[in-house]
Amino acid sequence: MIDIDLGVLVLGGGEATRLPNKLALDAGAVPMIVRVFRNVDGKWPVFVSCKSTFSSEIDSLLPCPMVVDRWPLRGPLSGLISTMNEMRTRYVFAVAGDAPFIDTTFITQLAAHVRPGDEAIVPKHAGGIEPLAAIYDRAAFVREGVPILLAGKGALRMVIDRLKTRFVYIDDERIFANVNTPDDYAAVREVLT
Repeated sequence: MIDIDLGVLVLGGGEATRLPNKLALDAGAVPMIVRVFRNVDGKWPVFVSCKSTFSSEIDSLLPCPMVVDRWPLRGPLSGLISTMNEMRTRYVFAVAGDAPFIDTTFITQLAAHVRPGDEAIVPKHAGGIEPLAAIYDRAAFVREGVPILLAGKGALRMVIDRLKTRFVYIDDERIFANVNTPDDYAAVREVLT
């Protein structure tokens, strides 16, 4: 492990067409986005990527910089690049704003896998990879991500494939549970309450 200069980016600017306003839904006595923020706050600077401000109640519970996506409606890649351009840490841990089980313990465990020359540390499990629970070299991600975004593509996997990526196997994929549908939300609520 190398000692890394790390910041955290909470991605909260998606359209959520299958479950509108999901980041404002209750996630254990606070809105989902606030729960995710609190889970990852405390050790490193945290930035929130968003499509606009949240409600005044939610904004007041997010004492961190919020960066509005420069390229709206272009998927998570645009939110990541917009926010990474405002951050100054060498590495960025990116987490989805609807992933209520990711926390500082997980980030610390993943950071232990960073080696000199790595440009991405991406968790994988039996179900696939988790690009929105990963550590990226900020400059490398922007370098490789901007051409993909400007070409009209938005797949995070395309960026990961262009980076010097280390995949880390995680046995328990339940930590990556996120909320995309009403059924997902019901399952998460059972655990949170």
